[in-house]
Amino acid sequence: MAAIGNRGTVTEATGFDPEADAQRLRGAMKGVGTDEAAVIEVLAHRTIAQRQRIKEAYKQAVGKDLADELSTELSGNFCSVVLGLLMLAPVYDAYELRNAMKGAGTEEAGLIDILASRTNAEIKTINAFYKKEYEKDLEDAVCGDTSGMFQRVLVSLLTAGRDESNKVDEAQAVQDAKDIYEAGEARWGTDEVKFLTVLCVRNQNHLMRVFEEYQKVSGRDIEDSIKREMSGCLEEAFLAIVKCMKSKPAFFAERLYKSMKGLGTTDSVLIRIMVARAEIDMLDIKAQFLKMYGKTLYSFIKGDTSGDYRKILLELCGAWLWSMRPCLGKTPRLQPEDRPSPCTGAQPLLFVIV
Repeated sequence: MAAIGNRGTVTEATGFDPEADAQRLRGAMKGVGTDEAAVIEVLAHRTIAQRQRIKEAYKQAVGKDLADELSTELSGNFCSVVLGLLMLAPVYDAYELRNAMKGAGTEEAGLIDILASRTNAEIKTINAFYKKEYEKDLEDAVCGDTSGMFQRVLVSLLTAGRDESNKVDEAQAVQDAKDIYEAGEARWGTDEVKFLTVLCVRNQNHLMRVFEEYQKVSGRDIEDSIKREMSGCLEEAFLAIVKCMKSKPAFFAERLYKSMKGLGTTDSVLIRIMVARAEIDMLDIKAQFLKMYGKTLYSFIKGDTSGDYRKILLELCGAWLWSMRPCLGKTPRLQPEDRPSPCTGAQPLLFVIV
């Protein structure tokens, strides 16, 4: 996975002044109403590390917690995005995992999206922060809210024991493919443990060879077999693991597409991915989205959201107000649906850097 900042739309702000940003946010909350544009301008264009320094500067200058202050001023999905941006990455993941299990029912997609896509180091840090923030082991929380083989897959992922080397054992890859085939397509019923043993333990390069060998042995893509052999949350979990091994950006592009297609929007998924990936691989996610669906992520977000919620998501997606902010040396390449209509006067034009 790319290091934070390598393939993100959010990068370090030059000339960063945390004290000035803190004062600007304080001013945005003074008086009647809130200057949401100022909140967006500051928080959507600072890295996680820079936002932590802004929080410290705000507390020092005002004597209050910035997140607490903003939560009283903002509401709805816009507030959810802003509060997410103020958290450290593992704290946000822990928060989202808790939300997925809080109250009646469980948002299994939230558990799957996070645990199937994070590295061993990230999962270990999430475990530690979950324990610190909520005074409960994450594994215990997961076991209390899930059951069966789906629970076992999540527990396996939570151990953070996946081989992360680049080594490929050719003989083992052939055997793994054979084992999965014999545990599924080649028999009546399915031995899910065999799938777990391979998919939750082997490294990425090894699994890519397993998928190639599986195609030879079974005549099917591994994803097709999972869909044929399993159902429900277990199917979704194994599919997510396979897709993340093949391409995390493509996995997240698909999740974003499904969160917005059709009637209504699954805002929890949209917010979680836009906040969590903005500094990591959003450029790659955008490229995959365009490749897979023939439309830009920007155009989908623009069509499915509104107000300040839309504005902050578009900034995280990489939108720029051409007439108000410099391009910082980047050359904008516009997709047809993003090109503005001819306009007159001083109306700002909205461009997208892809």
